[in-house]
Amino acid sequence: MRQAPERIQRLPQQYFTALLARVAAAAAAGGEPLVDLGRGNPEVGPPLHVVEALAASAARGDVHGYAPFAGLPALKEAIASRYRDVYGVALDPAREVAVLPGTKTGLMEFALCAVDRGGTIVLPDPGYPDYFSAVALAGARVASFSGFDMAGDAMYLNFPTNPTASVAPAGVFDDAVDWARRNEAWVLHDFAYGDLVFDGRRPASFLAADGARDVGIELFSMSKSYGMAGWRLGFALGNAELVRRIEELQDHAFAGIFRPVQEAGIAALTGPQDSVEERRATYERRRDRVLAALAGVDARSEGTFFVWFRLPDGVTLDRVLADHRVALAPGEGFGPRGAGWARLSLAVSDETLELGLERLRPLLSRPR
Repeated sequence: MRQAPERIQRLPQQYFTALLARVAAAAAAGGEPLVDLGRGNPEVGPPLHVVEALAASAARGDVHGYAPFAGLPALKEAIASRYRDVYGVALDPAREVAVLPGTKTGLMEFALCAVDRGGTIVLPDPGYPDYFSAVALAGARVASFSGFDMAGDAMYLNFPTNPTASVAPAGVFDDAVDWARRNEAWVLHDFAYGDLVFDGRRPASFLAADGARDVGIELFSMSKSYGMAGWRLGFALGNAELVRRIEELQDHAFAGIFRPVQEAGIAALTGPQDSVEERRATYERRRDRVLAALAGVDARSEGTFFVWFRLPDGVTLDRVLADHRVALAPGEGFGPRGAGWARLSLAVSDETLELGLERLRPLLSRPR
């Protein structure tokens, strides 16, 4: 068998593929049905008017061809309007918005468009595992974030954070802009969970910071705010040069996004927004329930649909899965500093969450 190219060999094991395989193997082994609290897959889909917009568009005869490679201008205008109304950010839809086939793709594209082979990309630790994949694909080097006095060619930020469910500390975006200017570097802010913030907080966009569009872009996902997971639709917004590079790369790599998906995205962004708040409030209510159940455990969640908590001494997630039939996401998969922690998903039904907490209670109430 021929050896794979070096760019493929340097890719890390895909964390969530391995996690799903481990859960599937445990389920196939038999026993009590598993409770999966490890996946970040929204349990409620988009509102009905979005689905109806998709269906109505797909029923038309004029949509079954290649859509404009750069995306529908009306879709770019819709996300720009949302940024103005919700985050207080004015964007030029023609120059500062790229339409993406999902923001996971955008994570890869940023690394390819921002950094030469051998450059250094600063990543959060713990952080979303696919950031490591993006760095590897670009042939760059990883540096774990240790403050804004470190050097680098690009930086990934993520607030609210996956997996640690923290919101942006005061001043962090201003510090990131200053860092980028000093280092002549780029910044990517992964804003996938931007609307899912708790305790009366307001969503905070990186692009609202002075100078942010001079040094970086922000990724907005339709999956989390609108329940459109799997639809593969997102945006890169901000610096016009990075947007241009991403669109140029996509001209070569993709042939646009199916027009009905884009028209459904317009319906989501411009139609009733009550489902966004309902979704956020549901996750906050479940967050409160989990934190109450984890009383006495170091647990935190200021946003996203996750709770990040420290495992009691002697507890391993392999034993939790095998003996208690609950799947959680191991913290070490998000980076070395995640060892000893676990990520619990709130993106399940209330009944599933309650069953999982009931099974975890004996473990989490153990003396430390």
